Amino acid sequence: MSTPQVVVVMGVSGTGKTTIGPLLAARLGVPYAEGDDFHPPANIAKMSAGTPLTDEDRRPWLDAIGAWAHRRAGLGGVVSSSALKRSYRDRLRAAAPGVVFVHLTGARELIESRMSHRTGHFMPAALLDSQFATLQPLQPDEPGVAVEVSGSPAQITERAVTALHGYAGSRPAPSA
Repeated sequence: MSTPQVVVVMGVSGTGKTTIGPLLAARLGVPYAEGDDFHPPANIAKMSAGTPLTDEDRRPWLDAIGAWAHRRAGLGGVVSSSALKRSYRDRLRAAAPGVVFVHLTGARELIESRMSHRTGHFMPAALLDSQFATLQPLQPDEPGVAVEVSGSPAQITERAVTALHGYAGSRPAPSA
């Protein structure tokens, strides 16, 4: 990636967005923003209670992430966001047209195991089914790459960096 991009690290809960996001930002030399910090308190309360968010619940959260990404345009940055639906990613791209997605993917069993071992997170493992049911993987016409989450955080980050460099090299430069 020769010009600073804003990268959205996406995927269902438990894929490692909060772990990989800062590592990826460090490798790219750009700031990291934790997507969960953009949630309004009502969203956190719903998820903590085991209630999935609705599209209406997600709009202000996506708009806040999109505004951060817009401010980082041309400067670069990495932000985490589940971005499970195409419409959510479209909303982020409308706010910040140059964003690129890194979709963290993996076997449900691995992700569930990771979720059951983490502490201090408001998203219960019970909502994993709703996350997978909602997930619409990146489509070929969307800017981004899929990265498998098996292995260590360092290995996953290296795969993400390699995939992003390969992706950037395969795309024409945006016109001014």
